[in-house]
Amino acid sequence: MSGTDLLHLISTGGAAMVVIIACSIIAVGVALERAIALWSVGEHARNLGELVSRHLFRGDVEEARKACERSTSIAADIFLAGFSRHGRTSFDAVSSAVERERAQVALKLRSHMWILGTIGATAPFVGLFGTVWGILRSFHDLSQAGNQGGNNFPIVAGGISEALITTAGGIFVAVIAVALYNFFQTRLSRTQVELKLASDEFLELLKERPSLIAAGAPLPAEQKSSSGDATRPASA
Repeated sequence: MSGTDLLHLISTGGAAMVVIIACSIIAVGVALERAIALWSVGEHARNLGELVSRHLFRGDVEEARKACERSTSIAADIFLAGFSRHGRTSFDAVSSAVERERAQVALKLRSHMWILGTIGATAPFVGLFGTVWGILRSFHDLSQAGNQGGNNFPIVAGGISEALITTAGGIFVAVIAVALYNFFQTRLSRTQVELKLASDEFLELLKERPSLIAAGAPLPAEQKSSSGDATRPASA
């Protein structure tokens, strides 16, 4: 099919076809935007999680925090939410802060997804509307022709053609939108699981580190004595 034939089919589809084409353009734009936004999110989150875990295993909490501050990964916001509260409040409050930030990150990753779902659900109905409108147009043209006799097929051909084209166009756009929606849903589910695993491991390691060390505060005198740093008893 040549470009001229395609344009003729689109023009034959009428106003409903214009809406369907607009929906297809929006769906492609959202798909490209989401593909760019989700590109390597899970991989970057895993790499940052491994780097933070190595620092925490060594007890170097400050380096772990700096690694998050330097990182451009979206997972850095989750880790920094925990670092900002560790040593200042209870561990339950730290865990709640990390979970809240993880939920906000999940919302950011899911942004604009509703557009693909909406197009996938409504495009067939737009095509159906075009079908009904085309059939109504055919009957209207036929009634205007009256009982003139002869071959009336050319009178109704235009409306029937509009009806069939809009139906096919609506179904095609809906199939593409639903396929893209399901693809990104699967990708998002996997990314959210990776973020969940990374945040859980982060909280476990953070809980094992003494809060005073994480906060960068000096150890109290009694802790120094117990660790052997101050073995001599204080003079009376």
